[in-house]
Amino acid sequence: MKLTKVAVLVGSIRKESFSKKIALALKEEAPDSLQLDLIDLNKLEMYNQDLDDEGKETEAWKEFRKTIKTYDAVLFVTPEYNRSVPALMKNAIDIGSRPYGKSVWDGKPGAVVSVSPGSMGGFGANHHLRQTLVFLNVPVMQQPEAYIANVFTMFDPNGKLINDKTRGYLKSFMAEYASWVGKLLA
Repeated sequence: MKLTKVAVLVGSIRKESFSKKIALALKEEAPDSLQLDLIDLNKLEMYNQDLDDEGKETEAWKEFRKTIKTYDAVLFVTPEYNRSVPALMKNAIDIGSRPYGKSVWDGKPGAVVSVSPGSMGGFGANHHLRQTLVFLNVPVMQQPEAYIANVFTMFDPNGKLINDKTRGYLKSFMAEYASWVGKLLA
């Protein structure tokens, strides 16, 4: 069995981030064929094309681009801010997609998991992110879709997932993702 390395980008840096809690639960439920690693986005400065054009990319950008290149696939776990993805997530995507023609995302199989305390499960963010990924040539798993609604009810005070129905869903989602990624990378 080939081990597939999956970069997990979490669109929230809040210390009690529901997105991060879901990402950790996904990692826990992933099959042994997947190695999920959460990638720290917190140190990425806002993207400025002038720095790339002048050959002055920041060290954080260089390290991020180099890191993402080492992964086979990518999993995006995002909250929804104003029916879209947070600036943190979009900034990471922009940094990885530049300079033009050197995108670190090109061809990497992806999936989107959106998280919300509301009842729509981050539907807007999920679809907005998918739209961006189409342009970047990231094939995104179509089914099953993952919209995690009412997320505030799913964890104990220590951040441990306590909702068995959600745990089962995350396990089946990760099994489908592993199968799908395996077919694309074969």
